[in-house]
Amino acid sequence: MENTNDNTIDLRRLFELMREHVVSLVLWSLGLALVGWAVANFAITPKYTSTAQILVSPKNSNSNNPDQIYTTQQANMQLVTTYKDIVTSHVVLKEASEYLANPYTVVKPAVKAKYKVTDGKRVRVVRKAQPAVIKRDPHSYNVSASELAGCVGVSTQQQSQVFAITATTPFPAKSKAIANAVAKVFSKRIKTIMNINNVTIVSPAVDGQYSSPNIKLFTLAGLVIGFVLSFGVILLCEAMSTKIRDDSYLSDDLDLTDLGQIAHIKMPADFNIESALRGKSEVKSTNINGRTTRRRRV
Repeated sequence: MENTNDNTIDLRRLFELMREHVVSLVLWSLGLALVGWAVANFAITPKYTSTAQILVSPKNSNSNNPDQIYTTQQANMQLVTTYKDIVTSHVVLKEASEYLANPYTVVKPAVKAKYKVTDGKRVRVVRKAQPAVIKRDPHSYNVSASELAGCVGVSTQQQSQVFAITATTPFPAKSKAIANAVAKVFSKRIKTIMNINNVTIVSPAVDGQYSSPNIKLFTLAGLVIGFVLSFGVILLCEAMSTKIRDDSYLSDDLDLTDLGQIAHIKMPADFNIESALRGKSEVKSTNINGRTTRRRRV
């Protein structure tokens, strides 16, 4: 029973301390919350993430057996993990790095010349060769393969053959360019690496969206840290205080005899002790002749 009472008193004292120092707790909590907000906005470089989605679906079996079709689909979904390793491989990232340094878009692919043999000897040109028409991208980025490995990631979903290539950089347009470059190189290289031709970029990357730092999380962390630190300082000061708050400490711990208690008297605001003493120091007295005299009380 004693432990329960002590714990109750201690808990009550904690609430009393919080009530006594509520201003300090609020100021410290709001102050460090403001510091966390400022750090997230001005001290940490913001990051933007862009995502490109790719679907790789190998040719399915021509069999009409449902079990075989299901087995083929499960095998294709397990291959997504393999595609993830290929995307982050040095071969793909190096080629993507070269493409980012000199980006272009093929507007019209090249056309080979077509010849026709007549009379067994003569060769007649049926169609002339035409070069490819390409469009240069004015925005190029010098990013090494090792840097791409640090900013490119691959995310997958269960029971799905679609996976996402994400790129995170301090610039929205750069994140978009890196995600699209890696997706384009992968769709070209996977055809020779795994002999797969059915590769589709389902959703090309767009300008990156803000991803970090989390301003709300930093602000909340500053708020919590400010409250914990300020309350910890208050508890430390309370533990080091030598102020006597309970009469039982004098009798139980110091073995002193309790002679009594002096009650607290609340005096009015206009009370003046000097005037009160002067008023009581003079007392009226009357002699037998009827004259009134003043006698000062010593």
